Amino acid sequence: MDYLPRIVEAELSLLLEATGAVLIEGPKACGKTETALRAAASEVCLDHDENAKQMADLDAATVLAGETPRLIDEWQVAPRIWNHVRHEVDRRRAPGQFILTGSAKPADDHTRHSGAGRFSRLRMRPCSLSETGHSSSRISLAELLRGEKQSAAPKEMTIASLAEIVCAGGWPANFGKPLAAAIRANRGYVREICHVDISQASGKSHDPARVERMLRSLARNVATPVATSKLAADVDGANGRKLNPETAAEYLEALTRLMVVEDQPAWSPNLRSRSRLRATAVRHFADPSLAAAALGITPNRLLEDLTFFGFLFESLVIRDLRVYAQAADARVFHYREKDGLEVDAIVETADGRWAAFEIKLGGSWIEEGKKNLLRLANRLSGTEHGEPAALAVIIPNGYGHCKPGDVGIVPINALGP
Repeated sequence: MDYLPRIVEAELSLLLEATGAVLIEGPKACGKTETALRAAASEVCLDHDENAKQMADLDAATVLAGETPRLIDEWQVAPRIWNHVRHEVDRRRAPGQFILTGSAKPADDHTRHSGAGRFSRLRMRPCSLSETGHSSSRISLAELLRGEKQSAAPKEMTIASLAEIVCAGGWPANFGKPLAAAIRANRGYVREICHVDISQASGKSHDPARVERMLRSLARNVATPVATSKLAADVDGANGRKLNPETAAEYLEALTRLMVVEDQPAWSPNLRSRSRLRATAVRHFADPSLAAAALGITPNRLLEDLTFFGFLFESLVIRDLRVYAQAADARVFHYREKDGLEVDAIVETADGRWAAFEIKLGGSWIEEGKKNLLRLANRLSGTEHGEPAALAVIIPNGYGHCKPGDVGIVPINALGP
């Protein structure tokens, strides 16, 4: 398979100029190694080379020797290498010495230094529609955040093809595969999480059947702020017992360490009104295909349940917004008030500019989305947050248009970084 150029490549180049080492984090199979290899001059793969893994403990200097930037792939399988890299960065006093990749975050260790000042962290996610070529990228999120007027002609994508995209996911290895093969690969990914990965991430032995039921519960509640206690109650244990909430929390922590689950935090602006905000995060998988795989859903079944399809479409849009927002030095939040007002996505830049988006699978919900966005803009009118750079409803396809002072329409297959 040909390499798919990734949006984070530009950020990686900048970080290599800024710090001695860059840590690329992301779920397994999202493309970290291939992207890192484009920037690296030499490499060592700790998860594939058992001899190198042993050498990392016996003589780390030998493992770190090589042309720079030197790639240390899957560093977490030999976590002691972290401090050796840090010391070597201090000794060399030069940027761009090492690239580390990791598909799991090791448990905190008091003997491991934070890496502040030596390491930069770069998050990678599965491919966005812009990266796979399913989006024309005619409407730029960065330009929306600058308040620029934009438009896009329709790009063909049926609801049926969107269902296939959701089920195949943004995994680089699936690009170009037959759909049936991609779906089976995703189900294998989920099984591997249940049987191997989660125990490695948590350092504890877990019942794969219970982990699988937990993933199914998360999948049924994807794109919602479901509480851990509800997830636990939804997982039937042996002899009809429910999963303990503390155990459910352990599962969630391990899944977060594996970066297959990435919650969407709540936005907390300072409001003049007495509106009370909900702080619960919204649950998402790193890619909506994992939710489909956990439930064994095919594209045809998605088309038979448009309500659930709508949740998976929202999760796909959040995935893409995160990829594009990161390139614009921004983050993605959600907004929920206790009186009922909800907005699916708030993108806020580091310097305080913000844009708000509602995500709708069909045209019949566009007006509802527009009303919510205008209510939010009115809430923040006259506050320190100022006027939004953009308000728009994100839909699957069609014409796209967005201009300051109005609520635009942005097809996901026209959105880009």
